[in-house]
Order: sequence, then C-alpha cells, then structure tokens
Amino acid sequence: MKKVLDVGNCDPDHAGIEAFLSKHFDVTFDRAKLPADAMDKIREGDFDHVVINRKLDEDYSDGLEIIKLMKAETATAEVPVMLITNHAEHQEAAVAEGALYGFGKLEYEMPEAIERVREVLG
Repeated sequence: MKKVLDVGNCDPDHAGIEAFLSKHFDVTFDRAKLPADAMDKIREGDFDHVVINRKLDEDYSDGLEIIKLMKAETATAEVPVMLITNHAEHQEAAVAEGALYGFGKLEYEMPEAIERVREVLG
C-alpha cells in the first residue's frame, strides 16, 4: 500500500482526490492544510507521493512554494510531488521546479491523468 499526502485541499476536493486515487491504486492518505504542516509531515512521513493544491484552501498560499521547499531540501527532494490544477501554465511552472506533471480536479477520469499517477504509484 502506498502513502499519499494531500496538501491544501478543502474537504470536498480531498474526498474527490481520495476517491480518484483509491479507485485506481492501493493507497492510504494523510492530509496537511498549511505549508509548515506539510513540510513537517513530508520530512517525517515516508510518503510515496505528495499532491499539492495550487492555492491552499486554508490560507490561499501558493502550492508551488511548497514544491520549491521540497526540492531545496535533501531529505525531501526525491519525494514525488504533483500540483493539483487544471491550468497548464501552472503545471509547467511546477515541472520547472522539479514536480511531476500533475492533474486537475476536472481530469479524474482522463486516461492521461491516470497514467501520470501510475508512474508514481504503480
């Protein structure tokens, strides 16, 4: 079973992401609402995958900043991470910072999104 950390999604969006990933993969979930909480959990949690909302629900901070923090630290740089957004320009910015190309909340049943996640979760 793979461990996924969901960062910054509201309860309904978290439920959607959990349903999407659980439908296709054998996963368990943890959540973080704020950047500091996310980094603490990533450092300590041995996660197989991290998904980060483009704008965190709790404080509307930028999910890209968490990706930058992750990639700057040796302990977290290799953890696979994806940005959750439907906007290609934000996906591309995340990839430029070291993330994998992610998926949007409108893409849960798109074969391309499933395959991108399959590369991480098997």
